Amino acid sequence: MSSNTPSQLTRDLRFFLTVPHGCSYLPDREATTLFLDPQEQPGQGVYDALSLLGFRRSGRHLYRPHCEGCRACISVRIPVQDFAASRTQRKLMSRNADLEIRMRPAAFHEEHYALYARYIRTRHADGDMFPPSHEQYRTFLTLDHPYARLIEFRLDGQLLAVAATDLLSHGVSAIYTFFDPGLEFERRSLGTYSILHQIELARRLELPHVYLGYWIRQCRKMRYKQDFQPLEYLDGRYWRRQIPSVDTPLS
Repeated sequence: MSSNTPSQLTRDLRFFLTVPHGCSYLPDREATTLFLDPQEQPGQGVYDALSLLGFRRSGRHLYRPHCEGCRACISVRIPVQDFAASRTQRKLMSRNADLEIRMRPAAFHEEHYALYARYIRTRHADGDMFPPSHEQYRTFLTLDHPYARLIEFRLDGQLLAVAATDLLSHGVSAIYTFFDPGLEFERRSLGTYSILHQIELARRLELPHVYLGYWIRQCRKMRYKQDFQPLEYLDGRYWRRQIPSVDTPLS
């Protein structure tokens, strides 16, 4: 990454705010999103810098929450060298040792989409990603850029899970994982295992962090992120190992 600071690298970029919309995580709240001008074509250095400032990627868009009067969304990352798998996580890695794992460019594959559609219909039929569609999938998870990858997890050739991940200069960004929702694979905890694999990937690549996106104290669906310890939290300016107060200004 460039020796310039994140603020220097992003100083001349243009950003926009969405109109307020219903929050996907907290009921009865409105959300506003800050996003990089879609006309910008940021290089790797800019994406790296924005990630340090709490931005995430969805398709071609780089964004972060920017909600009036709410600081519930907190960016979190795992410091790879300090992470030590728990007993449960070690058992999970052993249980999935028979999987074949392959990393591919983030291109569209019908086999991937079929698994994604089944996952969304089974696990997230009440969410804003339902109903799934080819266009939605392509917009969300495909990108023709060297840093964007898809990791396949297979059992005897059968596709069980796909993890969308980005390779940054300072870490691995876990974008999204979808997996076979069948009960016969429930004990494999494929979502958790995909993160454990990405931690090992970061170690092999000598990258210091795995970025997990946003953690929300009040959101039950986010609690799994605290199973990866230690965890670092962005208080707006600095990454720390204590959870920021809800009153911490994010700037």
